[in-house]
Amino acid sequence: MFETLKKAFKIKEIRNKILFTLLIVLVYRLGCYIPVPGIGEGLIAGTDLTNVSYLNIMSMMTGGALSNGTWFAMGIGPYINASIIIQLLTVAIPQLERLTRMGEEGQKKIAKYTRVGALLLAIIQSIGILVNFGPTAIAEGSAIIKFFFGQRWLVYTVCVILFASGTMATIWLGERITDYGVSNGISLLIFVGVLATAGQTFVSMVTNAFGSGGSLEYFWKLVGYVAVIIVIFFFIVFVDLAERRIPVQYAKRVQGRKMYGGQSTVIPIKVNASGVMPLIFSFSILSFPEMIATMFWPNSGFVVWWQRWMGTSSWLYMVVLCLLIFGFAFFYASIQFKPEEISRSIQQNGGNIIGIRPGKPTTEYLSKIQKRITLFGAIFLALMALLPAIAFSLIDKGSSAMFSATGLLICVSIALEFNNALESQIMMKQYKGFLK
Repeated sequence: MFETLKKAFKIKEIRNKILFTLLIVLVYRLGCYIPVPGIGEGLIAGTDLTNVSYLNIMSMMTGGALSNGTWFAMGIGPYINASIIIQLLTVAIPQLERLTRMGEEGQKKIAKYTRVGALLLAIIQSIGILVNFGPTAIAEGSAIIKFFFGQRWLVYTVCVILFASGTMATIWLGERITDYGVSNGISLLIFVGVLATAGQTFVSMVTNAFGSGGSLEYFWKLVGYVAVIIVIFFFIVFVDLAERRIPVQYAKRVQGRKMYGGQSTVIPIKVNASGVMPLIFSFSILSFPEMIATMFWPNSGFVVWWQRWMGTSSWLYMVVLCLLIFGFAFFYASIQFKPEEISRSIQQNGGNIIGIRPGKPTTEYLSKIQKRITLFGAIFLALMALLPAIAFSLIDKGSSAMFSATGLLICVSIALEFNNALESQIMMKQYKGFLK
């Protein structure tokens, strides 16, 4: 990756794109520190919701902006949720499915629907956070309450507008990176947020180990963290790059005076094609009942029962989490990889999988391979959801959440995506130079 960056900086156009990307990232991080008037620091961190996995994940993705209640507190979360909802609706609604096949014009309409959905979700989430936190969200006697003559509903309205505008500004920054920078801008902003959250904890650990009053205990904790993270990164990269390649042979055919076909190619099926989405969905579903109950009925029997039997350290939680991960992994695989369409495309172009007859046998063969590959990917995700948390909790239980499996998977996946985008742009420039 460092060699790729070195080559990229030698090409002026790509170097300008990288610098532009860094500038947008800097603007995004500055927005994460702009306070919303009246919102106190430690909005999430100072409440009983610190153990709710969903809020911790969203705060991690924003680099702590959610916990501090800043302008970009909602971050890119509403856009991610909206894109997931639109993606799922394309399976159920034929009109949306037709848009996905209309090329660039259809993609523009889907992007427009996603932005509208993100705005609605940002408003709903902002209202939910402010209302459910009640007086603790906005301090009594603050300047903004006096400015609006003590009318709290006006204060809440302004805060909701600011939070929602922060989400839309974040989306705009991400799209500018996609259009004029390197790689996918939305993914890069998530990557920066996760790194910022983990970096703050890492700096704190280094300070405790080597700063004034540092102890040998913190030093060995730091060494243990680094060792475990390196091992986990190795396995994530190994599985993320792993794929099954199915060979396809195309027959020669003559059309007019030209001969087509006759070449061999492969169909790559990634082991972890669904990425981190099964983990995010599973954590969100398991934490949603606890989040709602903690907001509205904090001292109810349901909350006590949930924290006892469905807490993150209970065996029942681990079993349910693994089942959900398996379910979502197979669900996402069925959406992304469709054996019937691939089989039909191969047959229409005069090809066949070596040793397999075209038509239904090819569909059944691809479906069988997909299920096996998805099974291994689901097992990997389930292990990643449990083993890092256990390993980090053995080292230091208080800081393990900052290095969650979701954050590690996000960092590695987006770093590989960024590296591939750079390599493709470098190759494109080399081809242009060759043609000149």
